[in-house]
Amino acid sequence: MINKLDKIIFELTQKELIRQQDGLEMIASENYTSENVLKLMGSILTNKYSEGYPGKRYYGGNEYIDQIENIAKNYAKKIFGVTHINVQPYSGSPANQAVYFALCQPGDKVMGMNLLFGGHLTHGWKVNFSGKFYESIQYTTDKDGFLDYDAIESMVKTEKPKLIFVGATAYSRIIDFEKLAQIAHSENAFLVADIAHIAGLVAAGVHPSPVGHADVITTTTHKTLRGPRGAMILCSGDESNPTKKVDDAIGWSESKHNIPSLIDRAVFPGLQGGPHNHTTAGIAQALYEVQSDEFVEYAKQIIKNAQTLANEFMNSGLKVITGGTDNHLILIDVTPFDITGSQAEHALELAGITVNKNAVPFDTRSPFDPSGIRIGTPALTTRGMKENEMILISEMIVRILKNHNNAEIIEKVKNEVKELCDKFPIYKDIIY
Repeated sequence: MINKLDKIIFELTQKELIRQQDGLEMIASENYTSENVLKLMGSILTNKYSEGYPGKRYYGGNEYIDQIENIAKNYAKKIFGVTHINVQPYSGSPANQAVYFALCQPGDKVMGMNLLFGGHLTHGWKVNFSGKFYESIQYTTDKDGFLDYDAIESMVKTEKPKLIFVGATAYSRIIDFEKLAQIAHSENAFLVADIAHIAGLVAAGVHPSPVGHADVITTTTHKTLRGPRGAMILCSGDESNPTKKVDDAIGWSESKHNIPSLIDRAVFPGLQGGPHNHTTAGIAQALYEVQSDEFVEYAKQIIKNAQTLANEFMNSGLKVITGGTDNHLILIDVTPFDITGSQAEHALELAGITVNKNAVPFDTRSPFDPSGIRIGTPALTTRGMKENEMILISEMIVRILKNHNNAEIIEKVKNEVKELCDKFPIYKDIIY
């Protein structure tokens, strides 16, 4: 018997399902998982405690859980071409925290991309643990929004950080991992590549991989990988001495840093208890799906769709940061339309189009009401939309931005959005 509180939760979940079905999800960090992933996320695997790692648990009854975790790890090794995987981090931020915990001591100097220029909170931002427990220095983009590798190299040589995070949440161009590895290793620094946003593109071979360049790689599993809300930490090395390759590259004379072991100990028991086994199974299912030809075509289409949107926006007079995109996202300065990022986000949401407000490089406005919005194509592409739909959607977005105070136009666009979404349904058989 469903009590009153339970009934409310189920009703709200049904309303959220309808919102997702009837609207255009264009937040770059969001996607739709497959129904098989959803089934595993709601499975009895959530009942089991499994502290430790396969074959080395602190609880009994993990025979099948061990097999599930090993399958997830083996899929990831095959996809990304690494020798060691940890699939237990609860999400992206805990994964990054584990890397700091493994490779640094409190107070060590670390370096990452400034949040206001497209970086992530856990890359050393001042209000985050990474900026409070470590001495953090931040690099930015140039005036056009591109990474300035010469400026980064100069900063690294001057500051000599122990660890450098690369990767971003609002950067639309290919990242030169090889160049950044050369810069980091020239000063004996660890290079950590956070590929949370582009992991699916890397897995499909449509974006350069940091494997072979970065010492450690972190990623979430719920963005372009189309999996559940979880994370992975990847690294490689000589199997008899998992960090010999890294030690040789950095120039250490002794193998003092067994990175895979340090990472595993940092995740458990350093920061976490039992892993979320239903999430691990969801990750395994998502990685199984990543290995299909369909996924490769999907990843290619993500980029085609993003580039089509970017071109359409620029043709309409919007300022697209860096003048385009190489991946799944677009960062747009909307102020030429006499609107702020917050106003744009709100007006678009009223029309059934979900984006997020975002700072642009050298933004003169507050982070709480910045100049830009961030738009992504992973979820639209999952629905099956292609270039023609992107042209329609760009026109809808521009119409809203130009008429953000016009309720009649907003309602008209909302109806157009619903009509388009009905042609590309999701989760047809799910009812809460």
